[in-house]
Amino acid sequence: MFWKARTALLACWLILSFGLCEDSDKTIFRDIAIIGGGASGTYSAIKLHDQGKSVILIEKEEVLGGHTNTYRDPRTNTSVDYGVMVFHDQKVVKDYFKRLNVSWVITRPEFGSSTPNYLDPKTAKSIKFTNPDPTSALVAYATELSRYPKLEQGFFLPDPIPSDLLLPFGKFLEKYPGIANATFLAFNYGQGLGDYLKQPALYVFKNFGLDIIRDIASGFLIPASGNNYEIYAHATKILGSDVLLKSVVVDTPRRDEDGVQLIIRTPNGTRKVNANKLLITIPPKLENLNKFALDRHETKLFGKFMNTGYYTCLVNNTGLAQNFTSYSVSPDTQLNIPNLPGVYNIVPTAIQGVFDVKYGSPSTLPDSYVKSEIISYIKKLQAGGLAERVSGEPNFVAFKSHAPFELTVSPDDIANGFYKELYALQGYRNTWYTGAAFHTQDSAMLWNFTRAYVLPRLSD
Repeated sequence: MFWKARTALLACWLILSFGLCEDSDKTIFRDIAIIGGGASGTYSAIKLHDQGKSVILIEKEEVLGGHTNTYRDPRTNTSVDYGVMVFHDQKVVKDYFKRLNVSWVITRPEFGSSTPNYLDPKTAKSIKFTNPDPTSALVAYATELSRYPKLEQGFFLPDPIPSDLLLPFGKFLEKYPGIANATFLAFNYGQGLGDYLKQPALYVFKNFGLDIIRDIASGFLIPASGNNYEIYAHATKILGSDVLLKSVVVDTPRRDEDGVQLIIRTPNGTRKVNANKLLITIPPKLENLNKFALDRHETKLFGKFMNTGYYTCLVNNTGLAQNFTSYSVSPDTQLNIPNLPGVYNIVPTAIQGVFDVKYGSPSTLPDSYVKSEIISYIKKLQAGGLAERVSGEPNFVAFKSHAPFELTVSPDDIANGFYKELYALQGYRNTWYTGAAFHTQDSAMLWNFTRAYVLPRLSD
């Protein structure tokens, strides 16, 4: 009897510890569980909350915001955005900001000095390069974009898919040489595409679309405070206990027509979530979804995704002059578009001695490797006389990996209807999806997509 009792107690402890029992104190009941508190997940949570739906927002980081990264200097209280920088001047943005009580202004962003250094991303040496006037080329580019107006709304592709959209972008530029002078501008506005000239033109079009061109001319929208994290601070306050931070799904016992059951690991222990529906907003790579009980169909579809790497950081103790600005160009590539992995650019910030550095790669890289490469690059600047030699190493004030970043599939998969299959997953097994893989890496465009194509069915 003693051993039976001891075994029963042990079994009970294991069940409670892993959240596999009906413990009313640990079970959260909601209409909708949302995975990921970035742009799409937070927006969805606020909209559903306002519709009277009960939600739980599960985010692995210690704050909401996703790719919105803001650093506040403890000495001066100056805020610097080093992730998401600007937003489209669109109604959806203004309506959302008004709901969150975030005031805004219209701005044309400045990226450092008007006379930047153009440097080889491998050697950090100066390259003779003249940034071309993109004006007429942007008109030609916009003309091509206008052939596919629904791309501004999502991956709504013509059938059959035009061969132009499947061309590597370098080949597309050879076919339409009038666009060439806009390429350097598009490359730097649309950072994160990895091997830019080899990406299907579709992904460049999605990354640098018609509305961005309009905003370049008329101005982008930003919070009046100059602090983009204000958006997520206000959203966190509204959602209150409906946000679980530093929390991840560790198991999905059920995901079917009867609802969804999730086991969540939180800082305060394991919790069970019972929800009628599930909304996934994180990048749908297999390694991110392996706790969601994918079936064979879902595994096959999500397994097609490839991704790039994109990294953003703030660095001091560099020896760089306060107005130092650089952009990478390669001396022997098509249109001087740099080969990656490597540094995209270095620009000064509002904090004295702190520089914003962007780094990209065709695939995910370890954070430690990226940091070592950035330090090596800055040391090359010092050795080449573009920065003063200083004692000690360059120091990372802040660092964020945005990998996996741009999720793509092969031209053959695109042509064979991948995005129709992807969109057909909406509602399958009581699960809905939004986020950059379903549209583009752009907060405002994702808010529009989520509002128009995801939330109406999700909230039925």
